[in-house]
Amino acid sequence: MNIRPATLTDAPALAELGAVTFAETFGHLYSPENLAAHLARAHSEAEHARVLQDEGMGVWLALDDAGRAVAFAVAGRCKLPVPDLEPNAGELKQIYVRASHQNLYLGSQLMRAALAWLEARYSPLYIGVWSQNTGAQKLYGRYGFEKAGEYRFCVGDHYDHEFILKRPASWRAPAGS
Repeated sequence: MNIRPATLTDAPALAELGAVTFAETFGHLYSPENLAAHLARAHSEAEHARVLQDEGMGVWLALDDAGRAVAFAVAGRCKLPVPDLEPNAGELKQIYVRASHQNLYLGSQLMRAALAWLEARYSPLYIGVWSQNTGAQKLYGRYGFEKAGEYRFCVGDHYDHEFILKRPASWRAPAGS
């Protein structure tokens, strides 16, 4: 796999990949109308182009050997509803991997790339995660993130129960990791 920073020319691939991976992972939770409304808003080509043009955001794309986009990560300024949010807080916003490419450690590779970028710009760091996604919560825990709050994530007119995870500025990776 080739992981690289995404560019503006990747907006169409990110839009398609974002819609596919969100639907693969969470589509069963929503009505077709709510899913379609969310995908049209959050994973349009225009939205991905906006993110790619924002200097406060970082986006990484994983490509398979055929050059097909199979995973991506997005990081930037924290926008989670955190009380008394620190002015320089960062957020790992998205890590999505096609179902066909899961269990290949792409999520971990993307996470390391995004965290290195975030650590050079922001502190402390946050992640929002669905309360039922225990696999992601375990992954984030290995990187020092702990539950710091909760919020509701809107998908159409449906609300998911989400956790806010925080990694303190003082956290350091264990030796040898």
